Amino acid sequence: METNMMTGKLFWICEWIMRLAFVNILWILFTASGLIIFGIMPASVAVFTVARKWITQGTDIPIFKTFFHAFRTEWLKSNNLGLILGLSGGFLFFDLVYIRTIHGPVQTGSMVLLMIAFLFYIMTCLFILPVYVHYDLKLGQYIKQAFLIGVSNMWLFLVMIAGGVLLATLFYIIPVLAPFFAIALPAVVFMRCSLQAFNRIEQKQRKLSGQLSG
Repeated sequence: METNMMTGKLFWICEWIMRLAFVNILWILFTASGLIIFGIMPASVAVFTVARKWITQGTDIPIFKTFFHAFRTEWLKSNNLGLILGLSGGFLFFDLVYIRTIHGPVQTGSMVLLMIAFLFYIMTCLFILPVYVHYDLKLGQYIKQAFLIGVSNMWLFLVMIAGGVLLATLFYIIPVLAPFFAIALPAVVFMRCSLQAFNRIEQKQRKLSGQLSG
């Protein structure tokens, strides 16, 4: 009995290793197919689409078909979203460069405000892809919802940060793992955390709808 349980657990672990590695390799190939700059966002959306289906529907899904469909159908929209995020990040970076050229109390105050803006930017970026693959919204609404969900679920944001730091440390210590797990594994972690936030929102909406109808 114990041998069967151990064999079953080992098989389960091996299956997950193969799934994650396959998706991660797909991400690398499809990102490269878009010359990186045009491939990274749709490939990342595809990874999160697969991760969401694993969590909500089970792992018995056609991985390549799901990945390719998401990559193809979301190519333009996801690249537009990536452009907005990239420009926003670039704006914050140039603000940082400029603030470092000034001195005195103005620099200190500006730096504090900029760090707060960076925090909100990182928070929005962590939630943006889970929001993107879970909801069907207009482009600007994805950013708004990712920001609002992050602000109202700060503890999940901290869990995601901690998980990201731990995984980054793991890949730094064992760099050979990075080509196989550096994108897919964090995607599963971030998607699972985000789904908790989404479920809480949906429960509150159902409760409110029940109160209004009552």
